[in-house]
Amino acid sequence: MSVGSQSVEEADAAPDFAEVHNQLLADRSIQFDLPPATILPTGQPQYAPPPGSGAAPLPIADPAAAGASPAIQILLWGLLAVLVLVVLYWVAKTVKDRRRAPEPEQTDSSWRPEAAPALMLLGEADALAAAGRYGEAARLILHRSIEDIQARRPSVVRPALTSRDIAALPALPGPPRAAFARIAMLVERSLFAQAPLAAADWRDCRAAYEEFAFAESWGG
Repeated sequence: MSVGSQSVEEADAAPDFAEVHNQLLADRSIQFDLPPATILPTGQPQYAPPPGSGAAPLPIADPAAAGASPAIQILLWGLLAVLVLVVLYWVAKTVKDRRRAPEPEQTDSSWRPEAAPALMLLGEADALAAAGRYGEAARLILHRSIEDIQARRPSVVRPALTSRDIAALPALPGPPRAAFARIAMLVERSLFAQAPLAAADWRDCRAAYEEFAFAESWGG
């Protein structure tokens, strides 16, 4: 058999594809089109399998239900509420601090030593200074000043406090506190720095005590 005659015979024996396609479509055991989804009473669509297949309906995913669970949503909303409260508290506190007026400086005259004992103290200290004992005169002024403060405010001056601590007490009015600090500094220098006080140091100490005991900065 020649090659040409063999090709003709093979072409005659080839199946008719159109006829095969029609037979395939006519076969009811093969499903080409999916049935439409059915809507359940709950509103969730489900895929209905072909009748007689015995397969259970498959739910179709609902995009609206694909979010976070209710517990997570409640947690997120709670965190957001806490954050809003923190921001509001910070804003309110900032506004309140800015509107708060500065407290007036303490000018309670009840802190002031009495005039007569203060003058007597200066007389005793002047006698020591006249003898050249300037350090002793300054220490006398300091100790009596501490006694005056402790007598008027026993709860303020504690035994553990140093003269520098007392000079930093916010309960004392500003100018007298500065005067007391000058006295304490001179005494500390003479005691701990081994620097004896001179006449000029004593005059400074005496002037500081006058500001502490008699100055009008005490108020009243």
